[in-house]
Amino acid sequence: MDKVLVPVEGLRPVPAVGCVCFRGDEVLLIQRGTAPMAGQWSIPGGRIEPGETAKTAALRELREETGVQAELVGLVDVVDAIFENREGSLLTRHYVLIDYVARWQEGEPVAGDDADEARFIGLSDLAGYDLWGETLRIIEAARVMVGGESD
Repeated sequence: MDKVLVPVEGLRPVPAVGCVCFRGDEVLLIQRGTAPMAGQWSIPGGRIEPGETAKTAALRELREETGVQAELVGLVDVVDAIFENREGSLLTRHYVLIDYVARWQEGEPVAGDDADEARFIGLSDLAGYDLWGETLRIIEAARVMVGGESD
């Protein structure tokens, strides 16, 4: 059974998107510049704006955080990212992450928006980036969706 936490008053799940963008045998990662997970590597993504579709948000966040243009291939999965306080007694944030897979079309990664760094990483080099287990799972599921090729 899942652990039940007391939420911060008024806390609601926040819809957000992630975009697994492939260029050949490389995946685009960003180093987060703001909380949550500041300093950690992840796929580009962020909150869905009011009136914006999830697909549009995924491509917008990809462009804002990396400067890269891509074509969406499909939906990979929906993941709950639930954060608690240091004591483990209070639910502080809850994101519902809608993760898409995309194929790179143009542009070299340049960190923008709330990313400190952006770069294409060889799939064989991912172990050196200390990614969240769910992020690794999503990248692998996305790779399978595109058939192991991304061009």
